[in-house]
Amino acid sequence: MRLLVVEDDPILRRQLVDRLGHGGYAVDAAGDGEEAAFLGATEPYDAIVLDLGLPKRDGLSVLRGWRGAGITVPVLILTARDHWHDKVLGIDAGADDYLGKPFHVEELLARIRALIRRAQGHASSEIRVGPLLLDTRSGTVVIDDRPLDLTAYEFRILSYLMHHAGEVMSRTELTEHVYAQDFDRDSNTVEVFVGRLRKKLGANLITTVRGLGYRLECPSDEER
Repeated sequence: MRLLVVEDDPILRRQLVDRLGHGGYAVDAAGDGEEAAFLGATEPYDAIVLDLGLPKRDGLSVLRGWRGAGITVPVLILTARDHWHDKVLGIDAGADDYLGKPFHVEELLARIRALIRRAQGHASSEIRVGPLLLDTRSGTVVIDDRPLDLTAYEFRILSYLMHHAGEVMSRTELTEHVYAQDFDRDSNTVEVFVGRLRKKLGANLITTVRGLGYRLECPSDEER
């Protein structure tokens, strides 16, 4: 999963990028409203953390621009704790959630997980696909009650496939959602990681749809 963090305070921005990265996400960052508006309109994020008090262009204007352009990515706004009216304005502008400053990063992580789950139609923090169980809180995956030992990128790919179980995901789409913008992306690397995952999961769970990409099979009730 890939996130955009928009925060003008460089220390807080770096802290958030590091903590969210350790939480299993690919993270891009922007320090002003103009950069944020551009990235949010041109890159495929799974969620965005947006501070409202930004230089060059304020957060509400950026958010309204995204929504006006039909961009539906979940957005969590950060506001000063005593500015309740900013929260109302943010929700009315199209935000999906808000968090007051100062805040605990663990709460931010929990809210991001919830936004991503709801956007993909998952109500629970645990996502099950056949023998696989993803715990989004702990960032762990088990298969038939056996913990899987995954690298960071294997986890990102499998997590994305599990959030979109039954759908065909192209190599390009997987690349865009598991690597940050400044990473030297190579869609062929995704093929390598998928091959490793198949060895750990069993070859029949991730299928190749020729010319289109990969699909994590979602067994029917009869097959479970």
